[in-house]
Amino acid sequence: MTENTHPSTIAGWREWVSLPELGIPWIKAKLDTGARSSSLHAFDVEPVPGDGDRVRFRVLPWQESDEDAVTYECAVHDRRTVRSSSGHRDERYVVLMDIVLLGRSITAEVTLSNRDEMGFRMLIGREALRQGFVVDSARSFVGGRAPRHTRRRNRGRD
Repeated sequence: MTENTHPSTIAGWREWVSLPELGIPWIKAKLDTGARSSSLHAFDVEPVPGDGDRVRFRVLPWQESDEDAVTYECAVHDRRTVRSSSGHRDERYVVLMDIVLLGRSITAEVTLSNRDEMGFRMLIGREALRQGFVVDSARSFVGGRAPRHTRRRNRGRD
C-alpha cells in the first residue's frame, strides 16, 4: 500500500470555486471523481488569429444569465478528443488553469466545452482532485457558500 504523502482536504460533491486568472471570484463546480479531466463552460472558443498556440474564449459564470461574461486568452496546453457522459465524442482545447478550491490553489488541465445543458458551469475531475482532495458525496459546499447576492445572480440551484 502506498503511503499518502500529503494531507487530504475533504470537499463536498459541489463547491464554490474561484478562477483568479479569469477574474471570476465565484463559480459553482461539481466535483466528479468519475471524470478524468476538468471542464469549464466556454463559448466563442477560437484559436487566436496568427497564433495557433493560443485560444480565446468567453465564460459566463452564472447559470441562466449573460451577466459578468469574461473574455480570456491563454496558451493551448493540448487538444483532446473527449467522450461526454452521453457518449458523444468531440475535440476540445485543453488549457492550464489555476483553481482555488476550499482556499487551496491548484493547477488543473481544463477542457473548454459547451456545458449549457449541464447543471454546473464547471466540473472538477480526478486529475485535479488527486492534488490532495477527497470528495464526500454526502456533503455540499464544505468551503462555504458564495455571498447571498452572488448566489441570487447564479439563479441555479444551490
